[in-house]
Amino acid sequence: MSSVEQSPALEILVREPDCFSIWAGPPFPNSKPTSKLEKIPCTSAKFSEDGSKLLVTKPNGVVSIYNCKTLTEIRSFEVPNLLASALSPCGAYLQTFHKSSSPQEKNVMVWNVESGVPVYQLLQKNMSKTTWPSIQFSSDESTACRMVTNEIHFFDPKDFSKGIIYKLRVPGVAAIGISKAPGSYFVAFVPEAKGMPASVQIYSCNKDLQTQPLARRSFFRCSSVQFHWNKDSFGVLFVAQSDVDKTNQSYYGETKLNYLTVDGSHEGLVSLKKEGPVHDVQWSISGSEFAVVYGFMPAKATVFDKKCKVLVELGEGPYNTIRWNPQGRLLCLAGFGNLPGNMAFWDCSQKRLLGSTKAECSVTSEWSPDGHYFMTATTAPRLQIDNCVKIFHCDGSLYFTKMFDRLYQAEWKPEAPEKFGEINDLVKSLGGLKIEEPRKQAQGSKAAQPSSSKTANVSAPPAKPAAYRPPHAKNAAVVQQELFGGLAASGSGEMSKNALRNKKRREKQREKKATEASGAGENDN
Repeated sequence: MSSVEQSPALEILVREPDCFSIWAGPPFPNSKPTSKLEKIPCTSAKFSEDGSKLLVTKPNGVVSIYNCKTLTEIRSFEVPNLLASALSPCGAYLQTFHKSSSPQEKNVMVWNVESGVPVYQLLQKNMSKTTWPSIQFSSDESTACRMVTNEIHFFDPKDFSKGIIYKLRVPGVAAIGISKAPGSYFVAFVPEAKGMPASVQIYSCNKDLQTQPLARRSFFRCSSVQFHWNKDSFGVLFVAQSDVDKTNQSYYGETKLNYLTVDGSHEGLVSLKKEGPVHDVQWSISGSEFAVVYGFMPAKATVFDKKCKVLVELGEGPYNTIRWNPQGRLLCLAGFGNLPGNMAFWDCSQKRLLGSTKAECSVTSEWSPDGHYFMTATTAPRLQIDNCVKIFHCDGSLYFTKMFDRLYQAEWKPEAPEKFGEINDLVKSLGGLKIEEPRKQAQGSKAAQPSSSKTANVSAPPAKPAAYRPPHAKNAAVVQQELFGGLAASGSGEMSKNALRNKKRREKQREKKATEASGAGENDN
């Protein structure tokens, strides 16, 4: 895109208890958003993956499809006893799931949005995250398939009247994931059964190449997986989750991050330098690098290339969320949920911390399609009070906030990143703030301090006398710092004296237990 003026305007969907609105996105005139579509009654609303269509579920089982360019309703479907609905990635097809009136009734309908007629029907007894939508599409809608017991059924996305065009038998398959674009591959998960290990297998979507998996990884102690394909469909990251942690270090089970490529060049675990769960993982838009936040708190964050080599170490802190901006240059590390809401904004290409802030009690978070803004939302039913939308600049400075009595949803309208101009000029302007690039962790806490040669001439405010703090409050501060990584969050990799003392104590206890266990074994002999 040669000019930023040619870029599409940003839009935000905001859903309240009984209606939704479409806001014109930032920058806001007079610091207030204007509504492009005002309070349409609904029970749910969702953009298609490419942002061309908007799916709106209204009361009494009515599903409406809106054209996102004109914001007008183009098609309406009446589905009695409606339970769920979903749009295909490009908005060409609508799937609806309704309650059956008889055991033989086909209760899943695939509708052609343009013509408004059903093109395929099937029976589905129940619905779960792994079985809905019933028919899965690749991002470009070149591939469509459905998982059933021990089989994968494939369809022609351009002509569903052909029905099932071919089947692939995968005994025990429990979950599948199609590569994005091109949709040339899919990955299948088979859980453990009768002493056999669980496995993840990559297959081609081409019928002639499905005689055997292109790549395969087997492992034990796995009950579910989460798939993450990269953009060019070269490889898939998957988080293997076990309900029970046999090391007894976590009540929530055990997670391992695995990486599998379609050509079999890499098959195994991603080497992580800290013990603990995998909190979040996300590919950048380039598909050549991914970021992971992992380990017991304070969690560690690392950026790897697609050969699993470390590119950038982002330190430690109270984080469990990673968000790449759509251009793949900036990254937000955040700690939401039961964490205090810290956010750190990084320019990964320059290995530079742009800024940090907080967004407490956030439920959802995402970058704007142009990569300039980051939006967080506190929504119901997760939180019933202090519902709000906050928009930050990419350096962490707060741009806009709005409170709601009750807010259920806030999301950007998707747009292709290629439609927007580069953000180099924006990042250069942030560079004028002279924020120092973090030094090596050996520098200690001084690494977080800007050097005198790069620091802007800003007069420091006069120091205020410190308030009295009772001894228990001081101890609480130390405990919180150890738990949430206060030193690491400021750019230091060193541990406090108390944390180091506790670490040595735990190591001695482990050595003592190991010695006792070996002694007991010798006595038995």
